Amino acid sequence: MKNIEVLLKYGCNPQQKPARIYVKDGRLPFKILNGNPGYINFMDAFNSWQLVKELKQVTNLPAAASFKHVSPAGAAVGIPLNDALKKSYFVKDIELTPVAAAYARARGADRMSSFGDWAAISEVVDLPTAIILSKSVSDGIIARGYTEEALQLLKRKKKGNYCVIEMDWDYEPEDIEKREIYGITFEQKRNDILINEDVLRNMVTKNKNITGDAKRDLIISMITLKYTQSNSVCFAIDGQVIGVGAGQQSRVHCTRLAASKADIWYLRQHPAVLNLSFKEGVSMPEMDNAIDQYLRDDVTSVEMQEWKNVFKELPKKLTKEEKLAWLSNFTGVSLGSDAFFPFRDNIDRAAQSGVKYVIQPGGSLRDNSVIEACDEYDMAMAFSGIRLFHH
Repeated sequence: MKNIEVLLKYGCNPQQKPARIYVKDGRLPFKILNGNPGYINFMDAFNSWQLVKELKQVTNLPAAASFKHVSPAGAAVGIPLNDALKKSYFVKDIELTPVAAAYARARGADRMSSFGDWAAISEVVDLPTAIILSKSVSDGIIARGYTEEALQLLKRKKKGNYCVIEMDWDYEPEDIEKREIYGITFEQKRNDILINEDVLRNMVTKNKNITGDAKRDLIISMITLKYTQSNSVCFAIDGQVIGVGAGQQSRVHCTRLAASKADIWYLRQHPAVLNLSFKEGVSMPEMDNAIDQYLRDDVTSVEMQEWKNVFKELPKKLTKEEKLAWLSNFTGVSLGSDAFFPFRDNIDRAAQSGVKYVIQPGGSLRDNSVIEACDEYDMAMAFSGIRLFHH
């Protein structure tokens, strides 16, 4: 059957009508099980689906992603969470399956950015995963399937308007992809390069020791970058993304942004944060906003006055010295970059946020300077030879 389509309410903005998605031949490879996904929803859905499917294929673990505006706020595989992470991610009262753990990690990477996210799951969504989603502010989900009890719970979300898409696992697009900009058609081969341990063969630093967990995390960072708006840099540890710097014109700004998110991720596990006491009825987004303010150095007195509406008792803020002392224990982080580092300043900033393993394409005129910086910090770095720009 030809010209199977979904008519959309509008495109990227309400004034962009008409709008639709369609295929010229065959059938659309998905089913809408609930809700009315929009133009940007579908863009997030198909980008995030590619990411989790590839993570699953490479790691053989359940994979999840949390997308906002066509870039991942977080991505992860289904590894058990420790007690601090369970509390930090607000899932300590949920019996976590590997699938649920993957999404809890993906959403926990950058909880502020994941507000109103699009979720992607490589597996059949089970009830524990649906429970996490039911308690989160989220626009929709794409997955290979849903248990009946999970689907019924998700259908009740957002007054029955939560978007639920089931994706055909076996669907593979054509090798050539097209898009239009300003009436001009662009055409290119899909970026179907396989990201696996082969990308780690060219170790260029004195330290060539990469643990098995770090290899996994470097691969997770690379696959995440493959579906992140460029320029982009990704920090990962323990089977999950912990900071993405996306869409910046300068690479060091990507690194600073991703590193600051990674720092916040780690600071959220500080005992002072885990022991914050919130009033009854305070929502998780309100808690996330309050924790973000609590950890900021530039929080205003006006913002602090609002804390009386959130906290049971006003907390004593962590000092800069206390935060630095906690962050001094932060180590073992993996860093991926979608293109080469042009200057060593990226490595200098990364070192402040626990980075010990790096992967990047290489090819800069200043590669030697970047390698020397890694050697100074005893980092292990591989040149993948693969650029992963995504636009």
